[in-house]
Amino acid sequence: MKVDKYTYRVSWSEEDERHVGLCVEFPSLSWLATTPEVALKGIRKLVADVVLDLGQEGEPVPEPLSAKIYSGKFMVRVPPEVHRQLALEATLQGVSLNRLASAKLGRL
Repeated sequence: MKVDKYTYRVSWSEEDERHVGLCVEFPSLSWLATTPEVALKGIRKLVADVVLDLGQEGEPVPEPLSAKIYSGKFMVRVPPEVHRQLALEATLQGVSLNRLASAKLGRL
């Protein structure tokens, strides 16, 4: 599996006074470095090593988020008053509750 399909990010750690490289699919891994470029290179190498080890041990390897297929459906629970307010707003706008909620979530 190619490790370049995973989701990486680099941020500054005030506590460590270093840049920290992270991989979303491997939340327990991190790599500290003095520059963002080295932090990214370090976390990518660490992920590659872990993926290799998992494969050799016959353990499951996390699927990259970029490769996942999403249905576009999920259920969310809200308090009854929020449900009422959204239903009223949707009715006033002449759209379905689903369309209103989708539009609001799309603006996040």
